[in-house]
Amino acid sequence: MLSTKLFRPCVLGALVLWAGFAQAQDKLTAVHAFPANWVYSKSFLEFVKKANEAGKGAFEITVRGGPEAMGMFEQPAAVRDGVVDMVYTPCAFYAAAVPECDAVSAASIDGPTARKNGAYDALKQAHLRRMNVFYLGWMDSGIRFHLWSSKPPKLDAQGNLDVKGVKMRGNPIYNAFLTSYLGAQVLNLPSTDLYTALERGTVDMTGWTEIGLMDANWDKFLKYRVEPNFFSTDLGVIVNATKWNSLSQKSRDILQKVAAEHEASSVKALGELRTKEFAELDKRGMKAVKLSPDAGKKFVDGARAASYARMKERMDKTGDARLYESMVKLFSPDTK
Repeated sequence: MLSTKLFRPCVLGALVLWAGFAQAQDKLTAVHAFPANWVYSKSFLEFVKKANEAGKGAFEITVRGGPEAMGMFEQPAAVRDGVVDMVYTPCAFYAAAVPECDAVSAASIDGPTARKNGAYDALKQAHLRRMNVFYLGWMDSGIRFHLWSSKPPKLDAQGNLDVKGVKMRGNPIYNAFLTSYLGAQVLNLPSTDLYTALERGTVDMTGWTEIGLMDANWDKFLKYRVEPNFFSTDLGVIVNATKWNSLSQKSRDILQKVAAEHEASSVKALGELRTKEFAELDKRGMKAVKLSPDAGKKFVDGARAASYARMKERMDKTGDARLYESMVKLFSPDTK
């Protein structure tokens, strides 16, 4: 019979060893750009839930919050510097550091297509090279932008949008288009400040995606939607590269698998939501103002051209002009 004096240390040692294994799972912290009740943050939180379930025992992602925890424009630098491990944010918010982000905004493809045609790999390499972050996935893609207005939009004799005198809210995603192509004077505001700006009449018109207007209650003020739509949502998940490399291979494999799956499922889910939200906005009195066919084509082409012009200017400065054409072909294969 074994002595209890010998048995107890063995049991204790086994428990300590087991506890060590239990604590060995990878830990990641995350923040998201928009408030938690907005549609895009909900999608990211759904991704985190899926990832944590799939990676149980291998890793755990802890979400610290959204812009209330860390300013939305501060988040990209925070993940680069390792203050937080993971960030869900528009690529345009840090396009000054990664010019290729403008290709995502101007894209005519979606996230799943980008994985198939090499666009995702090119974007991932650009993020590693320029910012030392790992680009985990382009999520919630396939949704376009509109200009939304609290006042009836003005059209000129040719059916083009006339923004003279319009108090336009600006944003890094579409400022190049608003200023360079439309000639608008913009007031740069984070989306979280837009409700107050609309309420006070500081802003008459803003760009925003096809969904999410009602999440922020902006439809209380915005009653007109300019058509056609333009640009593409550019929301993605980036991870500090040092942290990414420290994860186990199992953790990295699961995260990449779940990210790719969520890219595909979010395209379908948000596409269906767009149809529902447009129907609801119509019921609430939203009016569509359509540009003439020729003006509409110029509008869409102008948005894409302005975004790519900004990307080219930035890439020229970094000595990467040779990569410009390949990025355009990957993200906008229909561009002539």
